[in-house]
Amino acid sequence: MVKELMHDPLFLGRKSAPATGDDLQTARDLLDTLAAHRETCVGMAANMIGQLKRIIAFDNEGTYMLMLNPEIVKQSGRYETEESCLSLLGGPRKTTRYQKIKVRYQTTELQTRLKTFEGWTAQIIQHEIDHCNGILI
Repeated sequence: MVKELMHDPLFLGRKSAPATGDDLQTARDLLDTLAAHRETCVGMAANMIGQLKRIIAFDNEGTYMLMLNPEIVKQSGRYETEESCLSLLGGPRKTTRYQKIKVRYQTTELQTRLKTFEGWTAQIIQHEIDHCNGILI
């Protein structure tokens, strides 16, 4: 179900709790909400729909992907960039990202995976993991 977007920076600045099997509906809602905003958004974290759970959804080179409890375990190729966020008012903000990241996460079947991402997809994932950690750009 498409959910209303959260814009409260105090709420968005809180750390999210680990996701469990009880949070799979939140994951589906997050994916539905991302799809509904596909023209203006490439990734979302669950706190953007009012749920403080470590769940992200993003465009992975044309296919949507969900991650529960994502954690960056390795990063390389630091660079400076600017990003915008659907949950935050105002224009782009400066931030630091990494060209290549390795992420440990769980699938919606709660299986642990380890995958390397690069470029634009890596940047999206970093932005959404920041959301899970209560970090706003």
